[in-house]
Amino acid sequence: MNTDTLISARDLAARLGSDDLLIVDCRFDITDAGKGERDYALAHIPGAVYADLDRDLSDLSKQGAGRHPLPGDAVFSAALSRWGWQPDTYVVAYDDANGALAAARLWWLLRLIGHSHVAVLDGGFAAWRAAALPLEDGVPAPRHGDIAASIDRAQIVWFDELERRLDDHSAVLLDARAAPRYRGEIEPLDAKAGHVPGARNRPFADNLVADGTFKPPQTLRAEFEGLIGAHTPRDVVHMCGSGVTACHNLLAMEHAGLGGSRVFAPSWSGWIDDPARGIATAPG
Repeated sequence: MNTDTLISARDLAARLGSDDLLIVDCRFDITDAGKGERDYALAHIPGAVYADLDRDLSDLSKQGAGRHPLPGDAVFSAALSRWGWQPDTYVVAYDDANGALAAARLWWLLRLIGHSHVAVLDGGFAAWRAAALPLEDGVPAPRHGDIAASIDRAQIVWFDELERRLDDHSAVLLDARAAPRYRGEIEPLDAKAGHVPGARNRPFADNLVADGTFKPPQTLRAEFEGLIGAHTPRDVVHMCGSGVTACHNLLAMEHAGLGGSRVFAPSWSGWIDDPARGIATAPG
């Protein structure tokens, strides 16, 4: 297993107590924004700190950038400082949604500041519990630091580039939402249903096997290569509803050895903010 993409529960347990290890609990519930933090206080992996998707991994004050706009440098730096992050730290992120809410988001954000020594717990909190590994409760005191991180926005796809590359067919846009949302049959979160014209559907759940762990790298590689055809991984752009679960597909591609794809950060919720942008639907 590539421990800069995924780490197993047993391998993480063997590292507990290491001075250079930072474990981050990223559990979040879209329908109850405070549930993840409450669950963290009741039980979490020993030594883990908590990352809130809305507060630490997004900046909800931004307009026109989707439901989960990227945090500014100051917001993300403050979170890193509070967690005790250092440039030589090995970070492991986990959640209870098989990496989709919001462990893969943190994994991606850390890579955007140049920190590659980070992994997502394969199978998440459920895998840790299934292995009967230790837990602790309570909320630790915030750590103190003076981190000044800078997110490399050149690694992010924005509206102009996406529209240009869709027009000239130089990019493959993969939508990580479940098929009914992609097809426009249902839309539980955003104001309009459907997908970006030209996008292909790769539900993030297709990256997983029945127990919530990721498929083997060779399987993921074959599946993604079948989707992108003659395009290179660097031509691939990921999206979802708000730019969070899109990171799950990017993580899967990196784990499969298909490096270099990027995320359209505003995703569907940002795309539909402008009524002039096209909307496509597909038959069931």
